[in-house]
Formats: sequence, C-alpha cells, structure tokens
Amino acid sequence: MKHNLQSLWQLISINYKEFVREPGILFWSLVFPLAMAWVLGIAFSKKTEIIQHIAYVKSNEKTNSRLAEFLESSTHISRERLSGAEYKVIIPTKMGKLSFHLIPATMDSAVLMIKRGQATLVLQDNTDSLFYYFDPQSADARFNYVALSSAINHEPIIYDSASVKTLSQLGTRYIDFLIPGLLALGIMNDFLWGIGYGLIETRSKKLLRRMVAAPMKKSLFILSHFFARITLAVFEAVVLLVFSWIYFRTQIQGSITALILVFLAGSFCFSGISILIASRTSSSRIGNSLINVITMPMMILSGIFFSYHNFPDFIIPVIQKLPLTMLADSIRSIMIEGSGLLENLTEILFLSGLGTVCFIIGIRIYKWY
Repeated sequence: MKHNLQSLWQLISINYKEFVREPGILFWSLVFPLAMAWVLGIAFSKKTEIIQHIAYVKSNEKTNSRLAEFLESSTHISRERLSGAEYKVIIPTKMGKLSFHLIPATMDSAVLMIKRGQATLVLQDNTDSLFYYFDPQSADARFNYVALSSAINHEPIIYDSASVKTLSQLGTRYIDFLIPGLLALGIMNDFLWGIGYGLIETRSKKLLRRMVAAPMKKSLFILSHFFARITLAVFEAVVLLVFSWIYFRTQIQGSITALILVFLAGSFCFSGISILIASRTSSSRIGNSLINVITMPMMILSGIFFSYHNFPDFIIPVIQKLPLTMLADSIRSIMIEGSGLLENLTEILFLSGLGTVCFIIGIRIYKWY
C-alpha cells in the first residue's frame, strides 16, 4: 500500500513539473481565463454610454426638415459637431446616454460600412422623406431604427417609459452569466487537453511503452493524471472566483456543497471522455483534431459566452443535453440563481454516469504499447 502511494505521488509530481515547465500551459490555464473575464466584463458591464454608428447618405443639398430640426434641437438633444459633416447626437435616457454617430457616406460606401461592421444602419436623406436601410434580422439594427426614428419624429424612446425600471439584482449582469461559463469551459479544457492530449503525446513519443515496462501499475498511471489535473483545475477555479469577486463583486448565492459536487461530476465526465479519446490514438495530430471536434461545437453551442436560447427552438433540447451545457447551466444556477443539491442532482448523476461509461470503455480498449 505504501509503495503504491509513493508511486502515485511520483507520477502526480511528474504531471505537476510538466505543467510548471510549460509557459504556454500556464498562460492558457491561468492568465487567459482571467483576461477573458476582465475584458468581457468591462466591455459588457460598464457601458454608461451606448454609441451607435449610422451611415448617413444625403441625396440632395437640402436636409429633410424633420432631420434638420432633430440635428439643431437643443431641448432634449445635445449635438456635438464633429469633423467635416459628421454629427454625434447625444440623447440622455434613464439608463445612460444614447449616442448616434452619423457618418457621411455615399450609398456604395454605406453598404461597405455595413459589410465591415462599421455601421448597423443606413439613413438616407431625400429632402422630402427619410429612408432606413438595415438587416431586419439584426437586433442591433432594429433597435437603432426604433430609437433613431423615434428621436427624429419627437416620439418618446420606448425604454424611457415611466413603466421601465432598472434591474440591478445580483446575478443579472453579463459578468454574472460569464463567470460560471468560464468555469465550465476551464474544466472541459483542463481534462480534455491536460489528460487526453497528454496521454496521446506520451504514446506518440514512445514514452508510454517505457513507463509500462517499469515496475508501475497501469491504474496508478491513469489515476495520477486525474488527480494532478483535478487539483490544478481546482486551483484555477479558485483563482478565477477570487478575481471575479474582488473586481466584479460576483457571489455564489447557492449551495457550496452542490457547487463542489457539480465541479467533481464535470471533472469526472470530461476525464472519462479524455481517456476514451486517448485510448487508441497514437498521433498527436489526430488527437488534436479529435479534441477540437469535441470542444469547438460545445464551446459555441453550450452558452459559455452568450445564451444558447438565441439558436432555433428545435435545436435547443439537443444543446441542453451536451455535457458542457449541463455543467455550465448547473454552475450558473448555483452561483446566480441560488439553487441547491436537489435541483442539480439530475445533472450530477448524468455527468458522473457519462464519465463512468467513457472511462470503462476507454480502459478496456486502451493501447498501452
């Protein structure tokens, strides 16, 4: 027993040393998640002024009367003259300032601005009428059309109604949505890349054959990868949670016990998948492709950076059954909805069961030579 523990610790220490000696691994595991949380949190959480760029096409020398009155108005709208013929119209609202930057353009250059993402809407001034060109499937373009046309026609902007109240409860910010997603994404990447790719690379370099030839139990070799990776995953998660609490004041509103069990279930699930991926693969190129085939779709579909409810309704039930989706939804429900163990028991059992099945199959077909 003592010999087995010593062997296990030696194998775990090897994994730690490999982790520390690779600056790239340290960056992607620690620095990158913090940078993502900081950049996206700042970008979506601290906008007191919404700036919208509008391509302004003037067909005649004379400006439309409604638009001219709008640009010259000083009662509710302050206008800042920019270089050339550009206008920046600033409209104060309850939720902050709404600014429209009207950039002069021809119709061809306006369309090019739309294609490049430099503007979301084209405003064409024809003296006797105003035309709005935009993609009706774009939520930003629809919002700009409603807000700009309402302001030009001296109509109250929809969200300035007296019935609109600002929502400020804990868990309603974008950063509160993002941090649980980053935690789930970190677990998936830690195990699929840390264990799966690591085992594939060991086999491709013929190191696995040497280790099996040594007086070492095969089970200890697999366990060492799991224990090393889960301790590193816990460390990375704690660093991210502490950073988000200090900088953004995020909180865990639900059960800590439930969060730990969900974390362990997700870790076991993706470790089992990683063992299955690495069970027969001898080429690091093939391994890299296999891991990307699994991680990339889930990274896009599973609601890490934005809600998967933006996808068509018919595909949402499929998305909700993905392991990363279940993990992210469970962590999110605990952290920002205040849920407990019973509410997440189904997800815990499913993730643990999937990990067990993949682990058993992977071990049975594992190629040690």
